[in-house]
Amino acid sequence: MGKVFRWLLRLTAGLIFLVILGVGLVYYLAAQSLPDYDQTLSVTGLNAPVEIIRDNANVPHIFPDQDGDDNDAYFALGYAHAQDRLWQMTMLRRTAQGRLSEVFGSRTLRIDRLLRRLDLYRLSLSSVSAQTPETLSALNAYAAGVNARLAEINDKALGRGAPEMFLFNAPVAPWQPADSIAIIKIMALQLSGHLEAEVLRARTSLMLDDPARLADILPDAPGTGIAALPEYATLFPDLPRFAATAPMPDLALSPFPKRGLAGASNAWSAAPSRSASGGTLLANDPHLGFSAPAIWYLARLELASGGVIGATIPGVPAVMTGRSGRLGWGLTSSYLDDQDVFIEKLNPQTPEEYLTPDGYKPFESRPSIIRIKGEQPITLTLRWTENGPVLPGTHYSLETVTPPGHVAALGWTALSDQDTTIGAALQLMSAANVHEAIRIAEGFIAPSQNLSLVDQTTIAMKTIGVIPNRNAAHQSKGRLPSQGWRVENRWRGRASFASNPQFVSPRGGILGNTNNKILERPFPNHVSYEWGDTQRIHRWEKLMQNRQVHTRESFIEAQLDTVSYTARTLLPLIGADLWFTGEPAAEGTPERTRQDALDLLAEWNGEMNEHLPEPLIYSAWIRALQKRLIVDNLGPLAQEFTQVEPLFIERVFRNVDGAGQWCDVRQSAPIETCTDMSRLALDDALIWIQDRYGNQLESLRWGDAHQATHDHPVLGTVPVLRYFVNIRQSTSGGDNTLQRGRGSGTDPAPFQNVHGAGYRGVYDFADPDSSVFVTSTGQSGHFLSRYYDDLAQLWRRGEYIPMSLDTELARAAAVGVTVLTPPP
Repeated sequence: MGKVFRWLLRLTAGLIFLVILGVGLVYYLAAQSLPDYDQTLSVTGLNAPVEIIRDNANVPHIFPDQDGDDNDAYFALGYAHAQDRLWQMTMLRRTAQGRLSEVFGSRTLRIDRLLRRLDLYRLSLSSVSAQTPETLSALNAYAAGVNARLAEINDKALGRGAPEMFLFNAPVAPWQPADSIAIIKIMALQLSGHLEAEVLRARTSLMLDDPARLADILPDAPGTGIAALPEYATLFPDLPRFAATAPMPDLALSPFPKRGLAGASNAWSAAPSRSASGGTLLANDPHLGFSAPAIWYLARLELASGGVIGATIPGVPAVMTGRSGRLGWGLTSSYLDDQDVFIEKLNPQTPEEYLTPDGYKPFESRPSIIRIKGEQPITLTLRWTENGPVLPGTHYSLETVTPPGHVAALGWTALSDQDTTIGAALQLMSAANVHEAIRIAEGFIAPSQNLSLVDQTTIAMKTIGVIPNRNAAHQSKGRLPSQGWRVENRWRGRASFASNPQFVSPRGGILGNTNNKILERPFPNHVSYEWGDTQRIHRWEKLMQNRQVHTRESFIEAQLDTVSYTARTLLPLIGADLWFTGEPAAEGTPERTRQDALDLLAEWNGEMNEHLPEPLIYSAWIRALQKRLIVDNLGPLAQEFTQVEPLFIERVFRNVDGAGQWCDVRQSAPIETCTDMSRLALDDALIWIQDRYGNQLESLRWGDAHQATHDHPVLGTVPVLRYFVNIRQSTSGGDNTLQRGRGSGTDPAPFQNVHGAGYRGVYDFADPDSSVFVTSTGQSGHFLSRYYDDLAQLWRRGEYIPMSLDTELARAAAVGVTVLTPPP
């Protein structure tokens, strides 16, 4: 027995030794790709030496030699991006190319099929010829910098450049200018939600018995209403009233946004007359889906026109939001309607032809081969009409709104083969003032954004990006899929840049945007019928009007504000007949739990603080309420409405245009009131909360449910490894607070914070070096780096780091200095 025990002990010790040895080997190999920030390196492609000084937050400050030029700065930025974010860059490029399946196999095949049909990479290649010589020179210099890092990795065997490269066989091709253009097109895809909105509006129209109820569940932003639309069934009478379809799979690498997650953002500015310091102020926090690392990368470039500092996107050689010594700029999603779905009629005799105003024409077709890891390649036939690429029926359930004998094509401004967006972004960094920046902004094609601008004396906001020139007689005004063969539905080129909304030096001295409706113009000059927000803007107005003059601190306070205007508005409506109206109930009964919940909410001021129980009770209640209101009328389609629509709840409980009828359950004999539904929904919410978080309502924490999910897109689901690569944080805020943290809306964790401000910046032009910024994770994409998540806790606590162009300050706190030199 003793001998057996000794051998078991030796075997266990041996296994432990092998595990330790294996872990040590893995760590060693992964650590090889950690960049050395303190070195001198000879590289090909530079005109003169360039210095990369890394401050204590690992922000690179890039200084070309006096004999160098701007291209040396772009070269060094490419090198720095590749040092810290090589995996992220290559994944963005593969996504645009439709080549993810070469690495991940069939699980990403659906993404590749869709991206190939959109043909974004071919359009990017074609757009290279549309760039100015200066832009092309900058893109080539940046690509050379990326390739210099690739050469260094290969020459020195630096762990393939990123630890993910050991797990996935993902050969990295040399970078080229088209790759940077393609990444901007991917960003445009992530920020475009009108395709899905059109399809959902059509599906809902088919499902509802009363057409008037469409304005309830898919309400317009407040303001002058739109003229009546045709019922979708009248456009295509052969469609069934409802056809069930499988929802789009939740794929971490998919660039296609879910409903309600197609981009958001905040930006506001103050003129000198409204600033305590006498200089202009600008705050910006663009909102995107969270990931580890974040999409944003902080950097400073010293250009011939002066220093520029702010947030870049790895793969793109431009500061997308930030400041120079003379100009500050920020971005918010404009929600411009830049997409239309066209239903194309096939020729019954020749299915490879479709109907146009001039008769039947053949599709533009070509084959495309998709290689799949571990499987045989497949050949996809890409088809384009005059309106755009033909999409598969499974994409956003297009098949449910496409009659037999028809296909759906997409018109989208980003499908341009003469895309000059990247050139405009590069020029913007050197603009001397607001008016020059607005002139430069005409080069932006897609994505459309609201560009907030400040110089020393002027504040402005301009909607950038191409607006489609639609016909005033368009059948559906771009709100529903339309008949592609009718002249009145087709785009007539682009609207003039002068017609894009513009606000310069308003009399009140304050400008801002929270994705709210910014103007009221009749179709087709309307900009959009879909707006990203109708709630946060009210809280912002209050905060701005509460002060005669503003400071950097008051702008930071507004960025971090977590009071929900929505909760303050809706709770008195949905609880009007429930507050303090019940009979005393025994401890432990459902009635007592309901009373306790109502007592807590009655004293609550709407602050979505992570440490409070009330935000969780309110959020669960309002979610359960919307579900109860719509499931009876929409059936299986109700699962598409994952995000709560506050305007819908308000319309129902105020009975706007008869919307109160949503409260009655049609299949039941009694006539339910809105009070009945509100009480039942509260009970639903409390049962859901008790199942997950226990019975002690006072002990609930909103932050336990509202965790920010900065997850690694690939490794984030791998057992054990996910604890090292995912960054999870308890956070305040909610769907409709200025410190926005959008919930996923889907079970089992509907309130997980999945979409918010990955970057925050506040720029004070009275004292520019007091400007501050931060990102939600860290600079490095290498999970073994101390800079992988070092900014995450600062971001969570609402703290910032200095945004200074002071060279000596960067040197004083440097964690490393890299000197790149041309070969002797």
